[in-house]
Amino acid sequence: MPIYAYRCADCGAEKEHLQKMSAAPLTVCPACGSNNYSKQLTAAGFQLKGSGWYATDFKGGSTPAPAKAASASAGGTADAGCGGGCACH
Repeated sequence: MPIYAYRCADCGAEKEHLQKMSAAPLTVCPACGSNNYSKQLTAAGFQLKGSGWYATDFKGGSTPAPAKAASASAGGTADAGCGGGCACH
């Protein structure tokens, strides 16, 4: 279950509540009883770490794929337009 942050517009009270995603938003402030208690927009509470697909597929690294590196070392010629310093060989 996600944790949602709420804030009261009247008294300024802030609190986090553990709720189901399907649960209706809370509207009554637990501090002052006002009906101006609303859900806040917050950052995600997790980070992607390690060597999973998000690190290997979307990091934008300049390391060429193994098949391309093998063909370049096997005597491939560099295109005159790129100078041979790119990953297209």
